[in-house]
Amino acid sequence: MEPVKAPFLLSGLGVKTRVEYISTDTIPYFKDCQTVLEPLGIILVELHVTPLKGCVNVSAIVCLKDSSRDISVSDCSKAHRAILPVLAAKTGRSEDDLSMEVSSPGLSHNIKNAVEFSFFVGREIRVWTKSLGDWENGIIESSDEKELVLKKNDGSSRTVEYGDIAKAKFIHL
Repeated sequence: MEPVKAPFLLSGLGVKTRVEYISTDTIPYFKDCQTVLEPLGIILVELHVTPLKGCVNVSAIVCLKDSSRDISVSDCSKAHRAILPVLAAKTGRSEDDLSMEVSSPGLSHNIKNAVEFSFFVGREIRVWTKSLGDWENGIIESSDEKELVLKKNDGSSRTVEYGDIAKAKFIHL
C-alpha cells in the first residue's frame, strides 16, 4: 500500500501557492471513517494513512458539525475510538499495528483543500487573495467545487474563486 497523497497548500521557491478543491471521495479510507463519525456529530477534515516499517501511521483532523461549539479532547477521543477499528479492518492490520493521532484543526491550521471550506461554514477565516495581494476576512457563508462566499464585516458578501486564494487560515476557532 502506498501512502495517501493528501492535497497540500504549497509555497516556496518556484512553487505556486494555491488552494484547490479535491473531493474527499478520492482520499482512501476517508469516506469509511466519515461514515462512522457522522452519527457522533463529528466531521473528518483531513486523513493521512501512511504505512511505515510494519505498522501504519494515521493522522486525522476532526471538527464538530455544530460550528457554534468548539471541539474538545473528549470529542477527539470519541473520533479515535470510532475510526481505529475501521482503519484496522480496511488496512488488514490489527489495532496494535496502527499508530493514530486525532486532533482539532487549531488556530494555526492552514486550509489545504478547498473542500474544507464546506466543513467550516459559519466560521470566520482570512484568505490571502492574489488579486488583492492582501488578507481578506469574512465568515464562510457557502462553498462549492469552484468558489466560496465570504460574508464581510459590513454585511456584504464576496465570492472568491479558489484559484485566487494563495492561503487561508482561521481567525479563531
